[in-house]
Amino acid sequence: MSWTRGVLAVLAVCVLLLTGSAGCGSGGGGEPEAGDSATPVGRLLDATDEEGRRYREVDAERAPEVGIEVQPETDESWDVRLTVRDFRFSPAGTDAKAVPGRGVAHLFLDGDLLTRLRGPEYHLAADLVPRGTHQVTVRLYADDDTVWAVDGEPVESTADITASDAEPTGATRPEQIGGRTVTETPADR
Repeated sequence: MSWTRGVLAVLAVCVLLLTGSAGCGSGGGGEPEAGDSATPVGRLLDATDEEGRRYREVDAERAPEVGIEVQPETDESWDVRLTVRDFRFSPAGTDAKAVPGRGVAHLFLDGDLLTRLRGPEYHLAADLVPRGTHQVTVRLYADDDTVWAVDGEPVESTADITASDAEPTGATRPEQIGGRTVTETPADR
């Protein structure tokens, strides 16, 4: 009967080794535990944006990038198009946690927040842009509302736009000919 106890003891040791309960290779050996992130998502800085959201510093080679293009439409509104690199827009309902290269974009007009974007396009209504030159800025945020940053600066891009009233320009100027107004266009010259 002693041989049976020996076999049971060996089986018990094998079970402990296979499940990791014996302490071999588990615990404080520097390996991440289940649920732990192997690499943290950047480093939170003390710097904040205008609304108090903290900057999340990431290395330049892993940082998302954003570009902005604003085109006028015939109705005096503007089409805004973003180009992103190493970044995915998060759908509505995404968990509020930072995931590398994922989040939303905030669109600003002259420093005032217009909207949060979950995609690369936006239509800027004409009545939001008074006459004059303005800055349209897009900034990238993680889903936890921290600002993606590189070297202490937010990941953002800015475009200047100039809105003018519908009045004659150098391209079309009215002239009086025989008591009536005629508009001259570049093709007429």
